[in-house]
Amino acid sequence: MGAAHSASEEVRELVGKTGFSSDQIEQLHRRFKQLSGDQPTIRKENFNNVPDLDLNPIRSKIIRAFFDNRNLRKGPSGVADEINFEDFLTIMSYFRPIDITMDEEQVQLCRKEKLRFLFHMYDSDSDGRITLEEYRNVVEELLSGNPHIEKESARSIADGAMMEAASVCVGQMEPDQVYEGITFDDFLKPQAGDSPAPTRHSGIAGPSLLQTCSLAGN
Repeated sequence: MGAAHSASEEVRELVGKTGFSSDQIEQLHRRFKQLSGDQPTIRKENFNNVPDLDLNPIRSKIIRAFFDNRNLRKGPSGVADEINFEDFLTIMSYFRPIDITMDEEQVQLCRKEKLRFLFHMYDSDSDGRITLEEYRNVVEELLSGNPHIEKESARSIADGAMMEAASVCVGQMEPDQVYEGITFDDFLKPQAGDSPAPTRHSGIAGPSLLQTCSLAGN
């Protein structure tokens, strides 16, 4: 009785922290156990058993995102060696669809958190800026599976997106001025439509691209 009460109390706490329903938490717990091999934690190598990831050109970045302390809300930098079930839920909560019962303020906060997760994938050195080299790296990886796009073409796409971002975030730049990179506040500035300028230019639609990885299972 005591154990059952403790378990239900723990589920209620996780519902409050993540926004998942108790049924969703149970489903994700089954998926967590599959990934971990019924162990209490998951390590990066456990993701080798996710077939969808094999086809994803940014596989390494998606896996790293699960262990990024920024996404785990455990610090401004660094990568964890392993994550437990609550950590797993924290990461999966970024992929949770926006609830139609949310008010406008809650919707904006939810979208901001999803974009922050995506920003962290670009900002690989955790310095708070997406540099041209970091952005080139992501675009080149995303387009690596397209035989019709050469590396130089991918670099041109990334360079064009960064020029667009600079024009939106900085405006007219001096000839000798160097654009240091996109901050998170810059990342939130739309030029047109809903997506941040650099993601639109390269065809990166935002956090939804991460949902190609079916980690939630069936």
